[in-house]
Amino acid sequence: MKNTFGESIAVTLFGESHGNAIGAILDGMAPGIAVNEDFIAHQMDLRRSVSSLSTARKEIDKVIILSGIKDGITTGTPIALMIQNGDTHSKDYEALKTVARPGHADYSAYCKYHGFSDTRGGGHFSGRITAGLVAAGAVAITALNNIGIHIGTHIARCAGIVDRNFENYEEDIKNLSDMPFAVLDDEAADKMKAEIEKAKAEGDSVGGVLETAVTGFPAGVGEPWFDTLESVLSHGLFAIPAVKGVEFGEGFALADMRGSEANDAYRMVGNAIMTETNHNGGILGGISNGMPILFRTAIKPTPSIYKAQNTVDFSKNENTELIIHGRHDPAIVHRARVVVDSMTALILCDMLALRFGTDFLKNGGTK
Repeated sequence: MKNTFGESIAVTLFGESHGNAIGAILDGMAPGIAVNEDFIAHQMDLRRSVSSLSTARKEIDKVIILSGIKDGITTGTPIALMIQNGDTHSKDYEALKTVARPGHADYSAYCKYHGFSDTRGGGHFSGRITAGLVAAGAVAITALNNIGIHIGTHIARCAGIVDRNFENYEEDIKNLSDMPFAVLDDEAADKMKAEIEKAKAEGDSVGGVLETAVTGFPAGVGEPWFDTLESVLSHGLFAIPAVKGVEFGEGFALADMRGSEANDAYRMVGNAIMTETNHNGGILGGISNGMPILFRTAIKPTPSIYKAQNTVDFSKNENTELIIHGRHDPAIVHRARVVVDSMTALILCDMLALRFGTDFLKNGGTK
């Protein structure tokens, strides 16, 4: 029953959706890294429910730093980050203890924990737990930004509406950093929001695809075979609730290309070795090649919907019909993007530390 991820730099998540508090413990970060509490709060705001496009549950999400940071600087000891729960309506879940909500982990969790897990609000399986991940990720993002590595994610597709692709990576990433609804084309954003509102009015939900770019990441990071940069990123990304697919570069579209189309030709650009295209997403042989890392994550529609659904009461082994009540998101793709950024940052910090040592993150990226 493992809740820790990472080797040199590891993150542990704790808490349940309706428990007293949730949070994360970040272990392995080098001492001497500046931590900006305002930036942590900013990242938490990007994950919070702030409009009719999200759940009516409103949490303050103030991060309480219990250890590992003194006077705004990491000490090198475990960083403990806690977020108190407040706006909980546990009575909404009393009738669901033994009724499997379609699309949720209720039945699989029952099989694993034998009915002892906290089921209120999804318990430890809730997207609420990602708040701790975002808090820890903010520390990792700051460390990466300090050495010139930047991460940005936009909603590439939602409810059939498509955003434009990354064009100028650095400029686009900078613009995305403050967007609550991270879309590069304003017209596409308006259409996506309209589709989310439409699904909400019909008691339904929608999913989407997030596209993430990482710039400034050095070549030579990753291991062949079992700890490739792609496989470690995928491992972490699939831990995020609702992620059901990950692809790098052109991804599945590569299967329809010829080698002459899929290969990224190398050229000298000044003193740097670069590729003319980036169909492989900045990773070859499982190792970064210095080009922007590019990948996409598929986010399924929120499983909690207000339409009647067929299910089973697994305490009685009886078929039944379920109508879910409570407060739920008609879409989570826009809130999930900061979670993807956070998970990406934590993994990249760990991979860099494994390759160059933890001091790499505080020494200006000096190898």
